[in-house]
Amino acid sequence: MRKMDLLSAVRGKVKRTALSDKVTPCPLDRVNRDFQPARPNVLWVSDFTYVATWNSFAHVAFAVDAYARRIVGWRASHRAQTGFVQQALHARQPVSGG
Repeated sequence: MRKMDLLSAVRGKVKRTALSDKVTPCPLDRVNRDFQPARPNVLWVSDFTYVATWNSFAHVAFAVDAYARRIVGWRASHRAQTGFVQQALHARQPVSGG
């Protein structure tokens, strides 16, 4: 779409929900992009997103077991906070060495 200079239809006002911080370095890639673990509970990946609600946004963090591709922890909040993904993992701990 960008190459053809096309824009999608947008209803209502466009709200910018995330501003990237160019100064803060990206986290290290600790698995070398190898997302094929040999057994469950060895590698968990996380995702952080938001969902529009009637009044504002709900922020949701998910932790997914890369082997089983199942959600092992999640957390929802009205605000995006530091440590939000860690809170989603509070009740779960990976096996030692994982």
